[in-house]
Amino acid sequence: MQIAMDPTNITVFAGLIIGLAYGCIGLLSGFCMMSGLRGWWAEGDGRLIRTYALAMGIAIAASQLLAARGLFDLNKSIYLQPSFSAPVMFFGGVLFGYGMVLSNGCGARALVLLGRGNLRSFVVVIVLGIFAETTLKGLIAPARIAAVQLTQLTVKAASLPAVLSSLGLSASLARGLAASLIGAALIIFALAHAPFRNSPGQVIAGFLVGLLIAAGWYATGNLGADEFNPAQLVSLTFIAPIADSLQYVMLSTGSTLNFSIASVGGVLAGSLVTALATGRFCWEGYQSTRHMLRSAGGAALMGIGGVMALGCSIGQGLAGLSTLALASFIAVAGILCGAAVGLRGALKVRPLEAT
Repeated sequence: MQIAMDPTNITVFAGLIIGLAYGCIGLLSGFCMMSGLRGWWAEGDGRLIRTYALAMGIAIAASQLLAARGLFDLNKSIYLQPSFSAPVMFFGGVLFGYGMVLSNGCGARALVLLGRGNLRSFVVVIVLGIFAETTLKGLIAPARIAAVQLTQLTVKAASLPAVLSSLGLSASLARGLAASLIGAALIIFALAHAPFRNSPGQVIAGFLVGLLIAAGWYATGNLGADEFNPAQLVSLTFIAPIADSLQYVMLSTGSTLNFSIASVGGVLAGSLVTALATGRFCWEGYQSTRHMLRSAGGAALMGIGGVMALGCSIGQGLAGLSTLALASFIAVAGILCGAAVGLRGALKVRPLEAT
């Protein structure tokens, strides 16, 4: 009983459950920023991007509401640090966004597809994890750290609510106003689209993924609250956690299981169980060497860029933006620019075999 009630074990279990739910939802709905942008910009189908927008709106509203009630302190997250490098974060976002197009999906999508039997995604996950670890602690780390130190700035207001507070609004009013305006705009953008409203599966997916982001904050910031051994305040994100998960698989005796590693395993397991239960499991592989090289190259860019941007299309695009951190807006702008170049610009990624 004592082990079951330990905050660390509760947090790990929560990460597993949240990951399982995301894996199931991701497989059934096709939830993915890159797929949404491709459908919207290249194919004229805006449903998937509105699923993502709805998830963003719900994540912001739910996370800020729970934080306002004192259930966790978002100021302890990595996204709301007073010092950050805007150029590094933006450029990292660009690398991630372009790599996402090259690999036909982000790290979270790769985990979901791997659970369905897509071996192309196995290459993406492994290469992404290796290059993320290299950028975090390996050969690329000194250059990244030097670039951050050279360009970082310290701000008095690290979030949009803090900016509004500096203009004279109370902290509670500033939080409520910022969350309401941005969250409502995203939700209205999603629900104003008739084809999206007529796709109940996509509406439900967006709503649930947004709630999972808030659940992650609650799990690590409340359930994991322990004054002697507090859990790091995190929610769903998939760059450093994939690298940490690979390290845990290889060196588990020297590593500690945490929320993020458990969530990565949960996503993979949730997708696998759902694929088997619905008859969607199917082994898939590469059809050409060129395809594999492009996919692996995109994964490398995502690993490097995701570390520089402090997150991915989920980690910054949903979890980071749910904190309303100024740095997250910069990182997401970079991701969108990188994806735009890959989908529409002069460096547009040309289609190969069907993926």
